[in-house]
Amino acid sequence: MNNSVYPHPWLQRWNWRQQTISYVRAPSPTATDGQIQGSVLFIHGFGACKEHWRHNLPVLAAEHNAYGLDLLGFGDSSKPRSRLADEPIDSEASWRYGIESWGEQVHDFVHELMPGPVQLIGNSIGGVVALEAARQLEQSGCPARQVILIDCAERALDDKRLAEQPPLRRLARPLLKAAVRQRWLTETLYRTLVRPGVIRGVLAQAYPSGRNVDEQLVQLLLHPARQPGACEAFRGFINLFNDRLAPDLLARLHTPVAMLWGEQDPWEPLAVAQSWQAFPCVHHFESLPRLGHCPHDEDPDVVNAKLKPLLRLEATPAC
Repeated sequence: MNNSVYPHPWLQRWNWRQQTISYVRAPSPTATDGQIQGSVLFIHGFGACKEHWRHNLPVLAAEHNAYGLDLLGFGDSSKPRSRLADEPIDSEASWRYGIESWGEQVHDFVHELMPGPVQLIGNSIGGVVALEAARQLEQSGCPARQVILIDCAERALDDKRLAEQPPLRRLARPLLKAAVRQRWLTETLYRTLVRPGVIRGVLAQAYPSGRNVDEQLVQLLLHPARQPGACEAFRGFINLFNDRLAPDLLARLHTPVAMLWGEQDPWEPLAVAQSWQAFPCVHHFESLPRLGHCPHDEDPDVVNAKLKPLLRLEATPAC
């Protein structure tokens, strides 16, 4: 069933490592100067999907080859059974969810399907995935032109940041890790979360102005979350206690990075993000007043106006 906000002809499927990946490609723009300004890939965050760029991708497609994909485990992409880092391979169909494998998905997608030069835009955990994909693209000799982070996930619960947690949380960490491994618990927790009222409550936090928190948004998040296997991606994600951190990736990147950040983001503190400007690859940082964790959807007119000149930049490696 097509639950997408995009025209049906835009919707595509891609077979990757025996998994089906859903993506959208807008029609190629007609360039007034005889040259299209490359390609742009939109990468969604945790629990979201390619439709979360509903107000951005069609607008920016006027000047760029615009793509959006569903990360494995989300949207209309396959949702294989999760396999944690220390679990045996009990089936060829099981999957090790994580930043590295999602980065590999984006890397291969860029190589196989996108005409260059390519720019990556990621929101929340999609920002970390974009940075990891940019690292892999550098290693394979085809670097992205630029990465644009929109309220990138800071991943405060990663074990590498455990020392920043209050003492009681540090002491409780082994118990937490043991608990969220259990499928009966993650399935029960997931069922309590995948409800319209709960989703609206989370969106009320993520979108402090309340703009664009509409029934379409609730349904485009709820529909894939109710598909078979969606709970497995949830289990895989909440067990990522030792995975990539954005600052570690920024320290290694040569690809130019721009950052847009909602000042009222309830989960990713602005002050932490501002400190990332110290990395040489970060060439642009801009905070967005009164906006939250998903400013691209909360106030797309503002964010699109910021993205357009950034994407036109003939960015060169800054570090």
